[in-house]
Amino acid sequence: MSHARSEYKDFMTQAPDTYEIVRNLGQLAAKAGIDKQLLELIKLRASQINGCAFCVQFHILQGESLGIAIDKLNLVVVWREAPQFSPRERAALAWTEALTLLTGGVSDEVYAEASAEFSERELTYLTSAIASINVWNRFGVAYRWTPPARQKAAVAAS
Repeated sequence: MSHARSEYKDFMTQAPDTYEIVRNLGQLAAKAGIDKQLLELIKLRASQINGCAFCVQFHILQGESLGIAIDKLNLVVVWREAPQFSPRERAALAWTEALTLLTGGVSDEVYAEASAEFSERELTYLTSAIASINVWNRFGVAYRWTPPARQKAAVAAS
């Protein structure tokens, strides 16, 4: 079992300016009107891809607190095979995977699907949310942050 090299709370105190910038970037999409439940789904999916235990747990707990069904949260990892996801959620999850993996760029098909569900402005803010969670994942994975306990997740901001 791996051990934490540093903790989330340490990051907040050691680099408060960086913490604030990344946190603020992550909040822009919700402030622009992107559905908070949708944002939790894309943050969870990116965190699964990146293997960030802290962020996976955090966004499961955040999703629960926003009223996302447990079945839906459990099935994000296999969203293509699960009927619980709307076309808009599917487009957002495909966009998230394309921007998180970046191995072959973003296909025209994925862009067209996302553009059909989101306005240009919405897609820009959705992209900022995906960028933000990928930054959080880099910190969480690098420092092996301990996943939050159920009661503490609501206190943290991501």
